[in-house]
Order: sequence, then structure tokens, then C-alpha cells
Amino acid sequence: MHKKYLGNETRLTYDGRQLAPHWIYRQHDFLGDAIVAFRGPCEVELSEMVDIEDVKADAPISSREMVHFIVEFFDLDLEKAVYRQRLLIVTAKEYLENRLKEKVTRKGDDLFLNRPQDGKPGKLSVSIATSSPVSTLIHTGFNVISEGTPVTTVSLNDLGIDPDKFALAVLDGYTSEVADIWEARCKVRPVF
Repeated sequence: MHKKYLGNETRLTYDGRQLAPHWIYRQHDFLGDAIVAFRGPCEVELSEMVDIEDVKADAPISSREMVHFIVEFFDLDLEKAVYRQRLLIVTAKEYLENRLKEKVTRKGDDLFLNRPQDGKPGKLSVSIATSSPVSTLIHTGFNVISEGTPVTTVSLNDLGIDPDKFALAVLDGYTSEVADIWEARCKVRPVF
């Protein structure tokens, strides 16, 4: 699986159009399964949202700065894509718990922590998995700052987590886990 972090110098606004088949290949020349992380704002209008529940609730997604992950796998199993999405979330959760020495709450594909400034629970992430005619796709974003979000959030900055180190650690952990799963699948004999 290809991986790349665009770094703090390359800022992109995630607007939903990046969640498209071959976006990673067209933009970054990675042919095949890949994950790319970048930093930048999040402004997803209802017309670009694939989560119908959020569209029906008239709940657009916005944040002034996030660490974004775009993932593409070239198979068409949407259920497997949701498992892969949850694996990405759990990879981030484990990293945060190891760094913060406290429990991070996962509800489905979202992470929540108590905000250091007021002790209230805040949402750290947004995530969606979907399919295209040729692949399955995942977007996951983690707030870098809390200001300007439409719901109560907590951010990596609030928690004292360096966004660049976070992005690199999640990329490494996730791709390592995916490779390990592939090898586990290949090393067993069939049973009859």
C-alpha cells in the first residue's frame, strides 16, 4: 500500500471532491491501494456530502484546520471498506491513548475526548467510507484547532499533540496493520 504525507507546507482544503476514484493517482502518481494525509481546512457543502444521514439532518461539515486522510482500495466491498475505516480510527485512537495516557472514546467511526479547557466531551474526528465504480474510498479528518466548528469539538492542539507527528504515526501504523493483515491472510493453509 502506498502512503504519503504532504506535510505542513502543502495545505489543501478538503471539500468532498477528493473522495473520488483515482484522486490519489491523479494528484500523487500512486497507482493502486494508497493513503495520503494532508493538512488544511474542511468545508463540505451538503451537495458534496456522501453521508445521507448528515444531509437529511442539514449538517454540513466544517473546520478551520484538520489533518485529513484519503484512502483508496481497489476492491468494491463496501462492508470491508467500513472495517478498514474503523481500523484507521482505531489506529489513531491507540496512538492518542499511548501519548495522552488516558482513554479515548470511540463511537462507531468517531473519536471523542474531554476538552482540557472545560472537561466537556468534544468530537475529534469526522469520517466516511463509500464506494465508486472501481474502488472503495475513505475520508477521515482530525481537528487541529477547535474554533469555527459547527459542533463541540476537541482538537489535537487542545491535547498538545503535534499534528505532523500524529499524521506520520497514523500513516505508518495503518499501512503496517494493512500489510500485516494481508500477510496473515496469505500464510495459512486451507481446512477441509
